[in-house]
Amino acid sequence: MPRRKLRRQIAGRPMCRGFGPEDMEPLGEVELGLEGFEALRLMDYQGLGQAEAAEQMGVSRQTFGRILREARHALAQALVDGKRLRLGGGCYEIRSPGQGGRCRRRGGGRGRGFGRGRGPGNDPRQP
Repeated sequence: MPRRKLRRQIAGRPMCRGFGPEDMEPLGEVELGLEGFEALRLMDYQGLGQAEAAEQMGVSRQTFGRILREARHALAQALVDGKRLRLGGGCYEIRSPGQGGRCRRRGGGRGRGFGRGRGPGNDPRQP
């Protein structure tokens, strides 16, 4: 059974709900989830690095990379195929102003190695 998806942290909702071709009738629709919109905003618009943007959203760098890749694909598909881009949906929560994101990890956020049979006090990295 897969794990339950954690909510991604976003700064707020976008100003509009979608975009479409100006000179023709859209040839379909592509949905861009709000966590994908936030990933594009942080990385491509604000110019943050992947690690910092992932921290803002409260996800791992790998998860952030996957969200960003899917968002860029949806954006490219809308532009190339003449489809309407609809913004909405996704698994997110709006973070309050000034609240930074934090990557949630298993084991209480103590880092790699805990919870894998070493027991408390047996971490070789500790003096």
